[in-house]
Amino acid sequence: MDVVSDAIAAVHLGHPAFHRVRASGRWRARREPFLGAGCYVVLGGGCWLVPDGGGVPVALGAGDVALLPHGTGHLIADASAGAAGPEVRGSAVSFGRWLAQASTGGGAFEVLCGTYRLDCSRLHPLMAELPEVLVLPARSGEHPELRSVVDLLAGELDERRPGSGVALPSLLDLLLVYLVRSWMAEARSGAWPRVLGDPVTAAALRALHAEPAAAWSNERLAAVAGVSRATLARRFAALVGRPPMAYLTWWRLILAATRLRDTRDTLAAVAARVGYASPYALSHAFRREFGTTPGRYRTAERAVRQPR
Repeated sequence: MDVVSDAIAAVHLGHPAFHRVRASGRWRARREPFLGAGCYVVLGGGCWLVPDGGGVPVALGAGDVALLPHGTGHLIADASAGAAGPEVRGSAVSFGRWLAQASTGGGAFEVLCGTYRLDCSRLHPLMAELPEVLVLPARSGEHPELRSVVDLLAGELDERRPGSGVALPSLLDLLLVYLVRSWMAEARSGAWPRVLGDPVTAAALRALHAEPAAAWSNERLAAVAGVSRATLARRFAALVGRPPMAYLTWWRLILAATRLRDTRDTLAAVAARVGYASPYALSHAFRREFGTTPGRYRTAERAVRQPR
């Protein structure tokens, strides 16, 4: 797996939820901060998206896609609410009530609202540095794969074809990948676009993510990256923020936590899968990183996800 895929897979929980909304007239809906990520795919008409914390209102039109990767609270309002003035921040109904009302109605404005369940307790730094609101406008000729996914989403909603219950969540997952990829391609700031744009550091990260359980050393990793050990250590630490072997240790523990959460593997099997010589060695490192034992962590995760 590549770094972007791993960063998303480590926090992704189950299928995304989605709602198709049609609305007309004057309306405002308020969504409180939430765990996970949210997205809007505007299929027709337009609206305003106003993030919490004094964020600048963003105008969205047909074909535009907005991602809120950190579950930022926000207000969404009809396009006639005006420019970025105070009127767009007026009183609003709750997001849930708006979904219930608008999902059964009609109107010139149409949007697909998606919600991704994410485990935000162990975000990869690549995911953590995504902006509060990421907007990909429907500019002709840019990000053709993303535009194709948006078109496919619209088609599945319009046609109601057999299998759409599987196709729509899968397309929303694909949309998340393309949005992150598009941000990586366009970002003018942020550490991780620079990290993955550096050939030496990117080669080292690809190797670590491809075989996290391998018997890596600084010498072996430097040989894979095609540089000296000193050059790798200097460039990797400067860009990633920690030395290569420290990053590998952290990533192995993230993988261990993910397997404890998502599988019934024994601790010995998890240890072998992520590169630890024994369950004891993994347990010691896990407790140092997360402040709890693997067994208690698994029990707590299962309790959180028990159906109520």
